[in-house]
Amino acid sequence: MLVFARLGAAMMLLPGVGEAETPPMIRLGFAVLLTALVLPGLVGVIPKQPESPLILAALLAKEIAIGLWFGWLVRLLLVAFGMAGQIIAGAAGMTNVVQPDLMLGAGSAALSRLLGLAAPLLLLASGLWAAPIEALFGLYTLLPPGDLLQAGDAAQSTIQAVGESLALALRLSGPFLLAGLVFHTGLALMGRLVPHLQLHFASAPGQLLGGIALLGLLAPFLIDRWLDAARATLAALPGH
Repeated sequence: MLVFARLGAAMMLLPGVGEAETPPMIRLGFAVLLTALVLPGLVGVIPKQPESPLILAALLAKEIAIGLWFGWLVRLLLVAFGMAGQIIAGAAGMTNVVQPDLMLGAGSAALSRLLGLAAPLLLLASGLWAAPIEALFGLYTLLPPGDLLQAGDAAQSTIQAVGESLALALRLSGPFLLAGLVFHTGLALMGRLVPHLQLHFASAPGQLLGGIALLGLLAPFLIDRWLDAARATLAALPGH
């Protein structure tokens, strides 16, 4: 029960199996399979079953908290790609069409949704999906079943991961923010030269076409940079 609680909680957030589109039975099957693989090596470190149900519930809560904490550290990597898509869509004028997204909200841009779906696909295609599973197994050497997750260390690592996720999103969307700044500066100058021109209607098609062209040009760069960041982030996970 302790091993399944940690692995099952992590499966709710890990890439691929933790997506909202993944059927719950698939996540349950992965959690049961991983529990069967890990359990024989942890027999010597699993605490004895307590007599009090309250103590057992506390142990299970600790394991669930560890699994959710670990899964959230990995999930932030995927959120960064979706946030980059949202920023790019705003800079390129692509926010008129929105899609429901469980990670970023119901009003997410279609590009944000596209990159959010591409992130787990890239991890699965590149073979990086195994890194969080390996780190999750190694986490048992740092936090054996029944051990308490230190709130201070967990909060510090979570805050650092959130900052790195936001920084990654800004780095990926940087060229589009710069292009948008130049574009809107030119519009401001044009507005001063031709005050009666309806700038919004005149510039919207050009902004959209320019954003699509820039995205097509930089898409391989965005994917490569995100995969490089993913390798570094997954290699630094606790348990490696």
